[in-house]
Amino acid sequence: MPRESKKAIHERALLVIERLTELYPDARSALDFSDPFTLTIAVLLSAQTTDAQVNKVTPELFRRWPDAASMASANPTEVAEVIKSTGFYQVKAKHCVQAAQMIISEFDGQIPQTMQQFTRLPGVGRKTANIVLHHAFSIVSGIAVDTHVFRIAHRLNLVDNNATTAGKVEQALMRVYPHEYWGYINSHFILFGREFCKAKAPLCASCPLAELCRRNEK
Repeated sequence: MPRESKKAIHERALLVIERLTELYPDARSALDFSDPFTLTIAVLLSAQTTDAQVNKVTPELFRRWPDAASMASANPTEVAEVIKSTGFYQVKAKHCVQAAQMIISEFDGQIPQTMQQFTRLPGVGRKTANIVLHHAFSIVSGIAVDTHVFRIAHRLNLVDNNATTAGKVEQALMRVYPHEYWGYINSHFILFGREFCKAKAPLCASCPLAELCRRNEK
């Protein structure tokens, strides 16, 4: 089968996001949060677990430590007990406290609003930064690549086999999609991944993107 041209990939990618926008017109973050700080902590906790599990622990977490100032003075051991069910809880607790301390000491208690500054926070990478900057400040600096986005980008053949890390997938998708679409890809791909393009048993027979998929062409 002939190799798909860059123009063809670009056109197909736009059809994918347009179809997903029609399918999920109200797509948004599934994490519960009330401000940029609580969103930052919630996304930090979401690594290697589900948003639903994070939402189970954050009510108590934010009742006890509702802002950067209170979290900065928290005992990491106590934080760990509250977030234990999210997995990797000791490391996450340490990062929560350290991130809060840096927010207080270096950013005057405010969540930084640039990618360069945000990714200085302990435990924070580009995925977390992209999600918080977009949902809290309407700033789009890149594409948040989680396991759903990584999997679907490869299954749909929107990226090639050389995109072996989240960073490489992000860069590849940023070349495929115009900037105006970057902020929406994560939330739409997540919903599509949960409903149809599941990790272990994708529902290919009923997939709304079936004619746009190139899963078996690699």
